[in-house]
Amino acid sequence: MKILAIDTATEACSAALLWNDAVLTREQVAPQGHTRLILPMVSELMAEAGTSLQGLDAIAFGRGPGSFTGVRIGIGAAQGLAYGANVPLIGISTLQMLAQGAYRRQQAEKVIAAIDARMNEIYLGAFTLQDGRMQPVLDEAVILPEQAAQLLHAVTAKIAGGVAVGTGFTCYTELAAKLDLLPAENQVELNLPWAQDMLPQAVAAYQAGEYCDPSLATPVYLRDKVTWKKLPGRE
Repeated sequence: MKILAIDTATEACSAALLWNDAVLTREQVAPQGHTRLILPMVSELMAEAGTSLQGLDAIAFGRGPGSFTGVRIGIGAAQGLAYGANVPLIGISTLQMLAQGAYRRQQAEKVIAAIDARMNEIYLGAFTLQDGRMQPVLDEAVILPEQAAQLLHAVTAKIAGGVAVGTGFTCYTELAAKLDLLPAENQVELNLPWAQDMLPQAVAAYQAGEYCDPSLATPVYLRDKVTWKKLPGRE
């Protein structure tokens, strides 16, 4: 299987290429450099594999949540590449990528992922390992850090002893302890999502036919959903 994955939803900018059994990567922490970096990263991966976009089966992209601008850059780049290659798109949750990364690096099987959402809020998701892939145990949400315990209460048994990962925990350093989670290590590489961690989800989605035409690819901001629900008559 041949799948390209790209992500620009957070401070990290990364691309990864699954080419049969090999995984090639390009990764950089570049808060302001996504537009400049992502397409050259893709070109480098194609050159390293000795192939072209037309040889791909699909392109996966980080659909969010994350920076509004970053998410838009990623989906725009993915759509452009997919149109040129005539291949479908697969959107993968940024929080799910973080959880998959914790499994890849630390063999964590229960992961609570949180991304700093600014405005004193975090994007939060909880995941457990199933068949080598991190799967959600509740709906992702944008919340105040002090609301995390209430949100996670319904899945306490499933995530007990889990690992906390992401900038939501490194920014709110006491949050992991309050939730009885193993604290996140304050290393940049461990607390940002990377494109290679989309690949297990993307392969499963492609095999299940869970992909879409580039024109139908949509971002997930979470905060928009909250705002919509608060509008009069839209609860």
